[in-house]
Amino acid sequence: MNRRTLLLGAASAASLAACAPVTQHPGPGELGYRGPRLDEDGLFSFDGTRLGLMKWLPPEGRPVTHVIVALHGMNDYSNAFHLSGPFWAGQGIATYAIDIRGFGRSPDRGVWAPPDLVIEDIRTAVALVREAHPEAKVALAGESMGGALAIVAMASDRPPAADRVLLFAPAVWGWSNQPLPYKTSLWITAHTTRGWVVKPPEWLVRNVQPTDNIDELRRMGRDPLMIWGARSDTLYGLVGLMEKAWASLGKVQVPVAYFYGANDHIIPKEPTMEAVRRLKPDDRSAYYANGWHLLLVDNQAQVVWTDAASFLKDPQADLPSGAPPIPGAPTAPNVVRSQISKQ
Repeated sequence: MNRRTLLLGAASAASLAACAPVTQHPGPGELGYRGPRLDEDGLFSFDGTRLGLMKWLPPEGRPVTHVIVALHGMNDYSNAFHLSGPFWAGQGIATYAIDIRGFGRSPDRGVWAPPDLVIEDIRTAVALVREAHPEAKVALAGESMGGALAIVAMASDRPPAADRVLLFAPAVWGWSNQPLPYKTSLWITAHTTRGWVVKPPEWLVRNVQPTDNIDELRRMGRDPLMIWGARSDTLYGLVGLMEKAWASLGKVQVPVAYFYGANDHIIPKEPTMEAVRRLKPDDRSAYYANGWHLLLVDNQAQVVWTDAASFLKDPQADLPSGAPPIPGAPTAPNVVRSQISKQ
């Protein structure tokens, strides 16, 4: 009986594993593909796939000193930067925000694209903006899921040619920190139902608040390009990405600024504090008492935009907000000296 049970269990596990989660693959490209390029509202990537794009440029006649390649969060799209982009443009900082594969106006909405595929898109985007703005320094910025992608991309064997990294509440809540019942149920559904769309229950929607900017939440709710709910296999891919980001932050070689809100209901404090311990001593972090998860649209968002712009211009300078480092993060030597001088 034990042997029979074991054989049946092994066969069941094998059949589940055979139903691999659905993911995107490199595309065949559009007819007449002329290689990677930017147009007014799109990015033609390495494989000819056209990704949605939004950009905010400094006023005509003002030089572009820095460029941000921006990556949005889960179920969002490039419009996540519609408030911060114009602010940065006023400071000579251009922002190019892409719709990651599976989101916004990019192909196969709702279907997960493996990180290696998206990272090739990121490499392409960074190379194109460098070509468009050869005199400017380039930063890779990511919010939530986009932050996880930025970490994994910059920690890869072929990091994009970015000079700085900006992380806004990056998604670092991977398998190592997920509750066992959730991990188990997600693995099963991702390998069986796969395309089943998981929608958060009403009690969770009412009690888990991503930002204190209610007007922005209402705008997002009316936006047809937002996705509400997610396929089980997409969530499975997201958790795998978050695990890689959580483990990889210490491998990023360029200066990093990591921003996080004390009221973040989406990415828990514990994995965040574990992740920031891997920052380099000269990296920056900021812990905002009035910050939520969607730091770039919060009611205090301009504080974050200003800190980010300051970091781009001088990664070693004190952040204008004076926000303390995230608990657990190393403190840069000049920040320690600055704190001592104020006492």
